[in-house]
Amino acid sequence: MQHRMKVLIVDDEPDMRTYLCNLLGGCGYDTIDAPNRQDGLRKAKAEKPALIILDVTMPREEGIQLYRELKQSPKLRKIPVIMVSSIAQKTFRQYQKTYCTQPSEEGTGPPGAYLKKPLNADELIGWVQALTAGSSA
Repeated sequence: MQHRMKVLIVDDEPDMRTYLCNLLGGCGYDTIDAPNRQDGLRKAKAEKPALIILDVTMPREEGIQLYRELKQSPKLRKIPVIMVSSIAQKTFRQYQKTYCTQPSEEGTGPPGAYLKKPLNADELIGWVQALTAGSSA
């Protein structure tokens, strides 16, 4: 039996989680989903996914907080992250610079990819394939 790579989807919108789980499942990935930062972090630690798809604009800035927590964790920092949002990447990067208040947070760096909603399925799948190429997770 072939091992399927796990992709964790963290988004507060149930319809988006369902859509992404179905899309990626149909492409041969095992999907895990989480509706918020706390559940996403718990599942990332427990499941060790090959990739995380993370919504930036969840309530209470949870997307940005989770991204920072992932990239500061020695066990999770190497997992590639695709950030998705309805805001432009330039606006996100400016917000991230303003939001980072501690010098250690500045080292989080950019995500593997940043895609604007509504998502283009082919573009998303291309990024998922590129970022998981060679992964053993």
